[in-house]
Formats: sequence, C-alpha cells, structure tokens
Amino acid sequence: MDNQEEYQQNDSGEMTLEWAREEVDRLDHVTLNIAVTGESGSGKSAFVNAFRGLQDTDEGAAETGVTETTMEPTMYPHPTMPNVKIWDLPGIGSPMFKAETYMKDVKYPNYDFFIIVSASRFKENDAILAKEIMKKKKNFYFVRTKTDTDVSQEERKGVGEEQTLQKIRKNCLENLRTLGPPPVFLITSNKLERFDFPELVNTLERDLPYHKRDALVMSLPVHSKEFLDKKYSRFKKTAWVLATASAGITVIPVPGLSLAFDVAMVVSFLTKCYYSFGLNDGTLQKLSERVNKPILAKARESALVMAIAEESSLAAKAAARLGAAGVVEALCILVPGPGNIAAAGISFATTQSVLLEGVKELYSVAKGVIEMAEVK
Repeated sequence: MDNQEEYQQNDSGEMTLEWAREEVDRLDHVTLNIAVTGESGSGKSAFVNAFRGLQDTDEGAAETGVTETTMEPTMYPHPTMPNVKIWDLPGIGSPMFKAETYMKDVKYPNYDFFIIVSASRFKENDAILAKEIMKKKKNFYFVRTKTDTDVSQEERKGVGEEQTLQKIRKNCLENLRTLGPPPVFLITSNKLERFDFPELVNTLERDLPYHKRDALVMSLPVHSKEFLDKKYSRFKKTAWVLATASAGITVIPVPGLSLAFDVAMVVSFLTKCYYSFGLNDGTLQKLSERVNKPILAKARESALVMAIAEESSLAAKAAARLGAAGVVEALCILVPGPGNIAAAGISFATTQSVLLEGVKELYSVAKGVIEMAEVK
C-alpha cells in the first residue's frame, strides 16, 4: 500500500513538473505564421517590416520597391520573438503566381491567417484570393496601406481627414461587395499607431486560438502606450500562471528542484519581457539615433535592464530573492499534508511577487522610453 501511494505521488509530481515546464516554455514554442499577400507593388514588404518593428533600410528588412520584389514566399522571423514568423508572399496575378493556383503554390497550410494588402482599391484578384482562402477555412483580413499619403493629398485640397477615410473605406467596400463585404483596415506602414492598426490587432487577437494570442501581442512593435499596456496586461496574467506552476513544483520532494525551476523561470520570463518591451540594446540604439536622444543610456539606468542586457547577474539576483523562501518551503514540506499546502502557498506568493515586480519595472522603463521619444 505504501509503495502504491509513493508511486501515485511521484507520478503526480512528474505530471506537475511536465505541465509547469510547458507553461514556462509556451511563449517560445507556440509559433505564429502570418501571411502577407496582395498584388504587386501594394506595400506588402513595407508592412512586413513595420510589423517587425524595422525600418525599410534596417539590416534584415524585407526588400521594398515599386515593382514586385518578392518572387517566392519569403519568411522573416520577428527580430526578438523568433516563434513569430511573417511571410512576404509573391503578388497574386503575377506570371508565376496565377490567381487560380495561388493558394496551392504558396503552400497555404503553413499560415495561421492571411493579410491581403492593397495600396489603392481592391481588385478582382483580391476578391478571388479571399474566396479561395475561405474555401481552405483560413481567416483573412483586408488592409489598405499608404492611407497617410491619401489623407495628406486631400488635406491640400481642403478635405478633412475623417472625410477622406470615409471615402477610402466606402470605395474599398464597394469593390469587395461580393464578399459580404468584409471589414477593411486602413493603415500606414510609416506609423502603425495611426488609423486602424490598433483595431486590426484587436480583431486578430479575438480571432486567434487562445494559445496563439500571447505570441501576437508580445510580438507587436511598441509604437504606442496602447500597445505597451496590452503587453503589460498579458505579462501580468502570465506571471500568475507561472507562479501557479511554481507552487506545483514545490511539493515534489527533490532537494533544490523548486529553487532551480523558479530561478530559470524568472530569468526566462523577465528576458522575454525585456525583448517584447523593446528594451534590448539594438532596438533602443536605433530609436536613439532616429529621435536624436540618449534613450539607450536612460534605459540602462535601470539595474534590472542592465542585468538582463549583460546576461550576468539576473540569475544570481533571482536566486538570492527566492532562496530565503525556499528554506521555509523545505521546512514546511517536512510536515505532510498541511506543510505541503503551506509550502505551495509560500512559493506562489514569492514567485508571483518577483515576477510582477520585475515586469512592472521593465514596463516603467519602456513607458519612459515612449515618453522620451515623444510617441503617444
């Protein structure tokens, strides 16, 4: 009987450990493949770059031009979230990619959803493509780019921005009326926070399976406080899940396991926050040069930012903070039943506190970066 109970406890512990590891690794392992398509010269590559937080001239940016520059599906990994992949697809209707065979030619099962881009009005090929995507039971979203150019041109004629946006939207919907018509999102890749990009993000987040939403939100370029707040909210929820995992690990009677797991988890989590908030040296250096302000130096005044950037002291700091609680947990476990419950509670509270304090500090630094760069 005692052997059977021991087996059940070990088996439960292994299951708890496996679940906890899955939760910790989920942000890295859940992939999101975004297909960006449309007619030649519609601004697909510029949109791909903007979504990745890159300028068209940055290293690793998709090639842009007034003619078709993408001759085959090209994958661009997100600079700081490699599990998010944006695919720049060839223009539909080009000699090598005809509308009737387009979906098969670009290997449609590889993508989670499609963004159909146009720089002017949507045409017959766009509608044909949307219908083919529907047949394959994939989601698609119409994105009308270069909206800022039209707004500026109309303003010179004395036409207000809202009136111009209504005119563009009406024209797009008329050309897509055979599809319902579907919603159209007006954006500019030069400044994603303008116009309908936030609404597009909210729609994508709503439509994606739950386990892929984190990947989307955490990969968003930090172009506005709204996007930053969205990331912060998501990370706070993740902190609760990870603290719960920590509590589950605590009851496994393996010396040092709980502390080792918690330290690795804290380091992984805060490093993920650091990159998602755009606080890595490369991103901040580019921003500093763009706005001609010492943003990188200002961000590095944070001890936590420095610890993550130098990849040296973060684990030691986490171990020191979590170690004292680990001693108490070990003593509690010596008392079966109530002791295990107490140990789990201590682990949950301590780990959650460390995670939340860390993400709050990184959020505060990122908010300061936005304010310093005068981004609203």
